[in-house]
Amino acid sequence: MAFTASRVNSSHRPYGRAVAQILGGFLIGAILFFLVLPTLLVIPMSLTDSSYIEFPPKGLTFRWYGEFLSDPDWRAATIFSLKIALSTTVAATAVGTMAAIGLVRGNLPGKALLQALSLGPMIVPHVVFGVALYLIFSPLGLTGNFAGFLIAHTVLSVPYVIITVSAALERFDPSLELAALNCGASRSRAFFSVVLPNISPSVAAASVFAFLASFDEATVAFFISDTGGKTISRKMFEDIDFNLTPVIASVSTLLVAISLVLMGSIHLLTGRGED
Repeated sequence: MAFTASRVNSSHRPYGRAVAQILGGFLIGAILFFLVLPTLLVIPMSLTDSSYIEFPPKGLTFRWYGEFLSDPDWRAATIFSLKIALSTTVAATAVGTMAAIGLVRGNLPGKALLQALSLGPMIVPHVVFGVALYLIFSPLGLTGNFAGFLIAHTVLSVPYVIITVSAALERFDPSLELAALNCGASRSRAFFSVVLPNISPSVAAASVFAFLASFDEATVAFFISDTGGKTISRKMFEDIDFNLTPVIASVSTLLVAISLVLMGSIHLLTGRGED
């Protein structure tokens, strides 16, 4: 009898495990759908033919995308954001890569403390960081101009580069670099000929993270922008307060599309790096 009962219990275990997996998958899917739903609703709202945001839309039109492209204020904010994001990408990738090399390969005193400090911009609330930057930048005339935004966004983006590149350096076999040095290559030649080609997918992915961190940043931009120079995120906040039209939904849809394309490129780059 005991043998029969054990066989019955063991035969029911696969079914119980399958039911648990189905329920778990359904729960995870429901949570993800709940999180993604607001983003999906923005897309049809950007196509409404009404002069105000509504869901469901009564008609479909691309009028508001045309309004975005033809409005000089929106164009100026978009171009300003792109200039800052591209410059931040270059600066943060260079600084973050060098910092990652120093933290991973270097024998620095207080290395753990330096690693923690390098990730500080990710930990400190952006509101606090924005207030601090405003108090520092305002007397120096760095609010609302390209230089101020470049400094602020580079500081915010560097931690993403450090994390991504450090992970690649941890996986890289240092004996390959040592072999290049033993063959007579200088330290810089060994880095550019051996190390950098092997970690280049991660460096490229880190640059995409830096671009997104700058282009999508809104909190700090609210403090250090002015009428002379404002990012697209600051422009969106202003229109939400004073001129709420479906143009906001159109801009949001474009930002979502850009983010998805860049995140897809990160997935391809990291996948290539693992291969």
